[in-house]
Formats: sequence, structure tokens, C-alpha cells
Amino acid sequence: MGIPLYQVDAFTNTPFTGNPAAICLLSEPLSDTFQQSLAMENNLAETAYLLKEGDAYRLRWFSPLSEIDLCGHATLASAHILWETGTLATTEQARFQTRSGLLTADYSEGWITLNFPALYATPIETPEGLADAMGAEPTAVYRSRFDLLVHFESEQMVRSLQPDFRKLLQVEARGVIATAQGSESEYDFVSRFFAPAVGIDEDPVTGSAHCCLVPFWAEQLGKSRFLAYQASKRGGVLRLQLESNRVLLTGQAITVLKGEVCI
Repeated sequence: MGIPLYQVDAFTNTPFTGNPAAICLLSEPLSDTFQQSLAMENNLAETAYLLKEGDAYRLRWFSPLSEIDLCGHATLASAHILWETGTLATTEQARFQTRSGLLTADYSEGWITLNFPALYATPIETPEGLADAMGAEPTAVYRSRFDLLVHFESEQMVRSLQPDFRKLLQVEARGVIATAQGSESEYDFVSRFFAPAVGIDEDPVTGSAHCCLVPFWAEQLGKSRFLAYQASKRGGVLRLQLESNRVLLTGQAITVLKGEVCI
């Protein structure tokens, strides 16, 4: 019998929008080599693997090129599959043991809320070549645990960016978060995320980037609740809240493919 495999669009309730992730429900451990090879075969931003461990699930995320330390959309998609398949009742909390510690997800009326660690960014000098790689001059640049956060003057600048991904490969970070305050929409802020270093030129909707964006915009705007939009081609909407040193990310998900890994 094969390994159950699902493809889920996360941070959306409309097929073919949001961020797709592949979810594998495991009955036994797989080798790292196999998991990485399958992630490369799937060629999605992340392939997630779930294995029951006590009262939680061991959750690992792989991009086409490497294992990832923190991923929001594939965690949301994983919780969605546990509830949709009846593996967990929707009244039960989904608990995940990960490389970023214990993460949880709760379901309420079609929405899933993730409890993730807040990632704080500190200001730095604009790295040489970054403005050229992004195709626009930022107002400020910050560094978090994983990424650079690049602040731009306007929402329109973020939406119209056309980065040079070969030049972005020279940036010493997992990825680059571009962001600006919402000025042309109902959103508190907008963002885009570029990560060619891990095989993802532009990620459609990036939960882990919002772990950095939320504390940043909380300080900028003096509030703790946000409605945000990631302005990729597929796009995605996130309800967000800063709660102490945690970020609550709320979104929806929809399954678009079901199958099995035959090997």
C-alpha cells in the first residue's frame, strides 16, 4: 500500500489560489533522502510529512532543495488534512513537534489558527546590491532569524517589484520579505516573499514570513491585530494577531488533489 498524499491550497478557500503544499501521512519513518527526493519530485514550495508521536505529530517540511526550519502554509495544510480525513476531530487541537518547537492549530467555523513563535527583526545597513536585485530602493532593511525584511515606501512598489532572482541568490538569508503599509486596499499591510536560495523564486503565501511581519508592523502601527495580503500572483489573505511572543496566523485551506506515493 502506498503513502497517502494530498495537495492542499493554504490561506485560501478557492482552488488554485493561495499556497499549495503536499502533505504525506506516514505510518512509519522515511529516510531523509527519500523525503527530500519526493519534495523535489513534487516541486512545490513545501512537502510536509506527518508521523504520529504520542499526543502529537512529528512534522517536517522540505522545499525542493532542503529541509526547512519553519513553514506556516504547510502546517496549516497539515492540520486541515488531519481534520478533513477524520484523523482528528475538529474539536481536537492539532499538535506538531517541529524543528521550531511545539506548534499548534485550532479549528473554528472553517478557519484554522496557527500558534507560531514571533520572529523579531533588527535594522541593518542595506546590503550591497540588494536594491539592484529587488529593482527598487527600500526605505529600510531589517534582519530576522531567517530572512531579510525590506520595507518599501508604498503598496504599489511592493506589488510591482520584478526582482532579479540570480542576483538575489547572493543575499545571505533564507529569503527576502518585501513589505509596505496598505494604502490602496483594505489591508493593514501587504508583502511578497522571494527565496531562490531554497528553490522558491516567489512563494505565494508565506506563514513564517508573517511571524516576522507581525511584530514589525505592531511596532510601526501601534496595534496587535491585522488583516494582511501577500500580493503574489496567486495571492492570499491572513488574519493575524501578536500575543506576547507568539503570532496567531488564521487562514483557510482546501484540498485539490488526493492520491498515493506508489514507491
